[in-house]
Amino acid sequence: MTVRIVVGAQFGDEAKGKITDFLAADARYVVRTGGGPNAGHSIHLPEGAFVLHQLACGVLRHGVTGVSGPGMVVQPIAFEEEMRELERKGLLRGEVLVSDRAHVLLPVHEIEDAWEDELRARKRPGAGIGTTRRGIGPAYADRAGRWGLRMGDLARPSVLRERLELLYATKTHLSNLPAIDELASRLTEVAGRLAPLIRPTEPVLWEAVARGENVLLEGAQSALLDIDFGTYPFVTSSHPTSAGALVGSGIPPTEVDEVIGVAKAYSTRVGSGPFPTEDSGEMGQYLQRVGGERGATTGRPRRCGWLDLVMLRYAARLNGFTSLAITKVDVLGGLDEIPVCVQYVMPDGTTLRDVLPSQADDLDKAQPVYERLPGWPELHERAKERIRREGAHSLPSTLRRFLARIVEETGVGVEYVGFGPAREDTVRLEPTGLRGSGAGLSAWNG
Repeated sequence: MTVRIVVGAQFGDEAKGKITDFLAADARYVVRTGGGPNAGHSIHLPEGAFVLHQLACGVLRHGVTGVSGPGMVVQPIAFEEEMRELERKGLLRGEVLVSDRAHVLLPVHEIEDAWEDELRARKRPGAGIGTTRRGIGPAYADRAGRWGLRMGDLARPSVLRERLELLYATKTHLSNLPAIDELASRLTEVAGRLAPLIRPTEPVLWEAVARGENVLLEGAQSALLDIDFGTYPFVTSSHPTSAGALVGSGIPPTEVDEVIGVAKAYSTRVGSGPFPTEDSGEMGQYLQRVGGERGATTGRPRRCGWLDLVMLRYAARLNGFTSLAITKVDVLGGLDEIPVCVQYVMPDGTTLRDVLPSQADDLDKAQPVYERLPGWPELHERAKERIRREGAHSLPSTLRRFLARIVEETGVGVEYVGFGPAREDTVRLEPTGLRGSGAGLSAWNG
C-alpha cells in the first residue's frame, strides 16, 4: 500500500496532471484535494488532449475511482457537464465520487470574483491579482465565513433554500444576481442527477488504506500559490501543499508514504505577482511558443523564465518532498546553455538560497544569480522513442548532468522525468537509496 501526494513545486502549470495520470496506473483511488474549476489538468491520450477541471485524473483509467474531495469548491452544473462530455467521448473509464463536504461554488461567486478584481484595479492601478474569475476566492471566503453550501446540502431543498437566502443577504453590494428561485431549482435538478455520486468520501479512503490499496492525492495549483506560504496576495485561496492535501482528503499524515514535487525544467507564471527569473525578452517568448504555454482553463499566455532553485528548495522544505518529477525537458532541447537560478541578491546585499521573503514587494526586488549549464540536443521523435524503449540510460548526458545538479542543489532525488506531452513520455528513474534521505535518488539509473 502506498499513499502518495503530488504537489506543484512552482507557480502551477508544471504538468501535475500528466504526472498524476502516469501514477494513477497503479492507484485504486485518485483524490483531487483542493481548488475548483479554476484549475485545468491537461492529459494527452491516444484519442487526443483533454482538460480536466473538477474531476480527478483517475476517472480516465479503468478500475480507478476519481474522488473530488472535501477540500474542493465544486461548481455542480459545470461538474456534471464535464462528466457528461467525457462520457460522450468514451473516456469516463473509472468511477466518480464527490465529497458531501465539498463546498458549492455558485454563479454569485463568479460575479463577486469579477467585482472584487475590478475594485482592486479601480482603487490602485496594478493591484489586480489576475484571477480566473471562476469564483474560487469568494467561494472559499464564504466557506471560512460559514455562509456556504456544501454538496451534501443540495439534496435537502429546505436547507438549500435557507442557506441561499442567508448567502444572498451578504451580497447586497452585487447586481445582476440570478433569482434565488431559479438558482435553487437548477441546483436541485443537478443534485438529483449527481446524488448517486455524492457521499462521505473520507471513510471510503480510510477503508482503502486499511485494505492496503494505493491512494494518490492530486494537488491543484501549486505550493508557491498557497494562501499562507505563497507570494501573497498573488495566490490562490486554498492550501495546495502537502499539508493541504491531507486537509482536503481526510487522510492523516501518518499514512503518507511519498510526497512528489512536480517542477518544469524552466518556470512559468499566470497572472500578476513577483517572478524573479522571468525572461521578458526573446527567450521568454521562445519558451512560451515551444512549450505551448497557455492556461488550460483560461487560454491566457503564461509568463516564462528559467528554473528557480531558490523557490524549489523552499518548496521542498515546505512540503517535505521525497522525490521530484521534472517535466518538459524536451522544451529546452537544442539550446546551447540553460540558465538556472541558484540564489537571490537582495537590495541590501544579503543573499537568499532556500527561503523567500514573506512580502511580495520584497521578492519582486530580488536579483537572480544564474549558473549556466550546458544544454542538450533536441529530443526529436526518434530520441523520444529510444527513451521510451530503453529508459533513463538513453537521456542525453548533459540532460543527466542538469538533473544531477538539481539533486545536488535541493537534496531531493529526481525520480520522474517528463520528456513530451504524451502519457508514455514519462520515464521513472530507479532509486538508489532510501526515500526521503536527501539525495538518496540518483538523477538517472546507472
